Amino acid sequence: MTNNDILKKLRVALMLRDDQIIEILELVDFRISKSELGAFFRAEDHPNYMECGDQVLRNFLNGLVIHLRGTKENPKNPNDVLAKHKAEIPKKETSKERPEFKAAPKDSEKYRGDQSSSKSGSSAGKPKKKSFPKGNGKPSVVEKVVFKNGNKKKS
Repeated sequence: MTNNDILKKLRVALMLRDDQIIEILELVDFRISKSELGAFFRAEDHPNYMECGDQVLRNFLNGLVIHLRGTKENPKNPNDVLAKHKAEIPKKETSKERPEFKAAPKDSEKYRGDQSSSKSGSSAGKPKKKSFPKGNGKPSVVEKVVFKNGNKKKS
């Protein structure tokens, strides 16, 4: 595992934004630009990818200790700091509490096999599928197979 991987995983686990990581590094008097920090999070095959050195990771971890625990003179509760980070994440307006996913067709009559759909102009822009009459169309590729798994049926 490289230093870049460790930095990425800490960023995700602690829900940190780039500007928060820069502030954490400034707690230990280590200055880095946002573009340099972004280069650590790129894919390894990207042309602007940069290896995260030991010094950067060491300073980030030391700053993270101060950020979460505080100093001796001004101690903090790490759970409060993490809760504050979680509260700062903007919620999407469209996303509500996600109910159980229920896959239901929008037009239930459209997907019934025994009758045609009641709406004739619902698929105006879509090409129609070819319908083959029974008997002279595509041949059946798969036959119906009855599996007898060794269980004897009682009659």
